[in-house]
Amino acid sequence: MTILAETRRINVGDAEIHVEITGSGPDLLLGAGLGGRGVFWANQIQEFAKYFRVITHDHRGCGKSSPGKIIHGAEHMADDLIAVMDALNIDAAHMVGHSTGGAICQHIALKHPERLSRLVLSCSWAGPDDYFVQLFEMRREILIKCGPAAYFTSGTYLAMPSSHLQPQMQNSRAFMAERMSAFPGLEVELSRLDAVVSHDLRNKLYEIPHETLCIGARDDQITPPGFTEELGQKIPGAATHLLERGGHFCPITSPNAYSARLLQFLVQ
Repeated sequence: MTILAETRRINVGDAEIHVEITGSGPDLLLGAGLGGRGVFWANQIQEFAKYFRVITHDHRGCGKSSPGKIIHGAEHMADDLIAVMDALNIDAAHMVGHSTGGAICQHIALKHPERLSRLVLSCSWAGPDDYFVQLFEMRREILIKCGPAAYFTSGTYLAMPSSHLQPQMQNSRAFMAERMSAFPGLEVELSRLDAVVSHDLRNKLYEIPHETLCIGARDDQITPPGFTEELGQKIPGAATHLLERGGHFCPITSPNAYSARLLQFLVQ
């Protein structure tokens, strides 16, 4: 049976954040990556809602949240999420942050440790290296010089294994049209790319006190497995788990294995 979602629009001062709430129980916040839309978690919400009150949101400037809102780093988006928690009267919650969402959760774990119970960092990173910087410089150049269609196409090929992507591309026009419809605008997307490259908490992660799972995929080309392993090494007592396949979008491409490992960690 499908568990219906409640939608809310929460004012965080200079923007309104679209929020969806599914299920009941302990609070579980799922944070999306660079795309910034809660729909990223479509393969997890119903399963997780059997155990938790699952809360997803669209980042400022993305999806159904206020359009045209640039961001000033991952900490800015972390402040938005804390404001969402305040509006929903959530004192503390489990948090899962994928990629950029993981950067957001790192800031919350360090700045507001009392607001977080268990932490999952999914295909995320502690700070950039040369590989990472050059990859995102390339993505930025593609966006500026070739436009959003080329930007989304190249990003999709990077994020998903060919075994998953090839069947999806049988109707490539519809496949890319959905991604293009979610484009937040050049200024907003460039601000989001800047937030990704500037995120670096390598020298502070040892202060994170929470039970933490760092999960990634061995074939991830955007945040290679070494980034997940580094997070696991720098956060005291953290567990590290690498899926054999799934790429950067492993919650979408390997949902069963991914969700099973998260529930093993979260449902205790």
